[in-house]
Amino acid sequence: MASTSSRSKRWILPTVVVLLWLFVGGPLGSFAGKLAQVQENDNAAFLPQSAESTVAMEEYAKFIGSESVPTIVVFEREGGLTAQDQQVIAGYAEELRQIDHVDADGVVGPIPSEDGTAAQLVVPLATSDGEALVQAVVDIRAALEDTPPGLTALVGGPGGILGDFIEAFGAIDGILLGVALLFVLVILLIVYRSPVLPFVVLFSAVLALGVASAAIYGLASNDILDLNGQSQGILFILAVGAATDYSLLIVARFREELRDTESKYDAMRKAYRGALEPILASGATVILGLLCLLLSDLSSLSGLGPVGAFGIAGAMLAALTLLPAALVLLGRRAFWPLMPHFGSEHRDTRGIWGKVSRLVGRRARTVWVVTFVALAACAAFVPTLNEEPVPQTELFLTEVDSVKAQEILDEHFAADRSSPALAIVEEENLQEAMEVASGREGVAENGVSYLPVEPAGGAPDELPPPKIVDGEAVMLVTLDSNADSARATETLRDLREDLDTVSEDIVVGGQTAILLDTRDTIDADRLKVIPAILLVILVVLALLLRSLLAPFILIVANVLSFGATMGISAVLFNHVFDFPSSDPSTLLIGFVFLVALGIDYSIFLMTRVREESIKQGTHPGILKGLSVTGGVITSAGVVLAATFAALSVLPLLFLVQIAFIVAFGVLLDTIIVRSLLVPALSYDIGPAIWWPSKLWHTPDHADPVTAEMLHLGEADGVALDREPVDNDGGTRPR
Repeated sequence: MASTSSRSKRWILPTVVVLLWLFVGGPLGSFAGKLAQVQENDNAAFLPQSAESTVAMEEYAKFIGSESVPTIVVFEREGGLTAQDQQVIAGYAEELRQIDHVDADGVVGPIPSEDGTAAQLVVPLATSDGEALVQAVVDIRAALEDTPPGLTALVGGPGGILGDFIEAFGAIDGILLGVALLFVLVILLIVYRSPVLPFVVLFSAVLALGVASAAIYGLASNDILDLNGQSQGILFILAVGAATDYSLLIVARFREELRDTESKYDAMRKAYRGALEPILASGATVILGLLCLLLSDLSSLSGLGPVGAFGIAGAMLAALTLLPAALVLLGRRAFWPLMPHFGSEHRDTRGIWGKVSRLVGRRARTVWVVTFVALAACAAFVPTLNEEPVPQTELFLTEVDSVKAQEILDEHFAADRSSPALAIVEEENLQEAMEVASGREGVAENGVSYLPVEPAGGAPDELPPPKIVDGEAVMLVTLDSNADSARATETLRDLREDLDTVSEDIVVGGQTAILLDTRDTIDADRLKVIPAILLVILVVLALLLRSLLAPFILIVANVLSFGATMGISAVLFNHVFDFPSSDPSTLLIGFVFLVALGIDYSIFLMTRVREESIKQGTHPGILKGLSVTGGVITSAGVVLAATFAALSVLPLLFLVQIAFIVAFGVLLDTIIVRSLLVPALSYDIGPAIWWPSKLWHTPDHADPVTAEMLHLGEADGVALDREPVDNDGGTRPR
């Protein structure tokens, strides 16, 4: 009687779990919409304190009293500016000084172009707060709405670009999440052909995102971690994609067990036991891989690490608590109308994955050699990836005002005078430093000056004496190319070397210096982060598979897959999509996600292969593991690829590139690496794949059901109850 009573109460725990998620996790979902309030998108703030541009900007703040972002208002009239236009522009110079956060004393202009068709005002914004900066740009544009007919007035420069950049990230809260969820819903409806299960999985993923967002909001609002628009977008994708992937694994095991187990509670217990280890290993691999980004000296990357880790942790928590509880309450009805009845036939090894497994069994060596060579050939194009500095105006894939403003500036002005290099120079070395800078190729004609005692109201022929603070002065160096161009960064690198001959204490900052230091920091980060990620994954896989050879093979396969993805991306970016370039951080972020996430599918496969190998030996275990996991892993890969593809709805170059790299790479891992390369190579190696564990010595012995379903036999490379034969028909030694 006690036993019957106990069984009748088994619904209580899952009910409590679901209610806890509803009443606690549900309200936390609102924090996903609040993350934009704690974003920090200022490039300078991402650099380490030791960066030369950071030191220079801190010193420069002593001269001007506060941080400022230069903004340019550019005016143009075809046929030339009229006298009335010039009066209007001069009036705007006074009007803009009254706008909040505009540094009134720093407004410079109007500065006319040589051809007389354009003029510009330099309007510094005395704020580094993203929300205040966007509002200031909005107010400036509102003030320019009543320009005379035919006179174009646009806001550009670093301030205008940054304002448009931050505004573009505002779409993350709604559009990105909505598109990602829609993609996942459609895929789940196709996979499950059920009106119930997709919404259960999707609901679990949304709550996972809410829990992760709440934790991140609390940490970011207290300045414990850095959050920017890029990491927020990736968080949404990671949490939804990973939660769905883990859910697919649990659902597949639950459906499998429902066919063999009458009680839904017992079926879930067995399914949970089978799915727990691969989900924990997968989650740990991705989390530890992401946390390796903490080694980065660039806070935009180091912040992405814990932000992504919280997303994965939330996904694991929901997949291992909420989803099993909901499934066990629904039971077989969750799969309606295709309910898996007790005693019904397993169809996992029929169809395409049964054929793939038999192909691997018959032609293992041919399969892995061909796929290896094909992937290596694609990887050979990696050196063609263009990683020249990307001008900020090229970051937008849609037309925005700041980009149109820059096009006018490029057409009518020879040099970018809104973003000069700022060199902090000892007073006694100022004259010599100015002479050295004037002789550097890439510096604009008459482009070297200094910060005067009193701000200049226009463009006078003679400047007042230099402003001296603590025995130092500010030298202003205008380059003859856009501040964010490849030519500008190379000129600045050479300029720093030249100025070191004057004094090693001279530091150079400014917009170009920030871009250069960011690039150099990322290059250094690659040398630290990539080896750390590979080491972490190797350790996790070794502990999971109780082997050293299998983890090594999996890592080599995934690194090769990453190389092939980047090679194909290089060809498409350069010759098909016609992208201007790729930010160096794109490759590093791509590596983190492709290797850390791509290894998930090999983990899902090889944990099942190991489970089956213990029962019936390595060769039949590989084929059984491949056949029964084929559908679920492919579905998981398609879901993750689709969610990352959703990043492309944001019109920003590097997010579109990351979306393509990760989406394509995940599909490559799922369809080629996990389905062909890894199982075929493992099959060819045989039991030695488990070296040095005891499983290395386990003989092949497929049970009759497995043998019948997979049509195994000597023709397939396995002699049941005997020594396994190799692909050439000979006996493979133990």
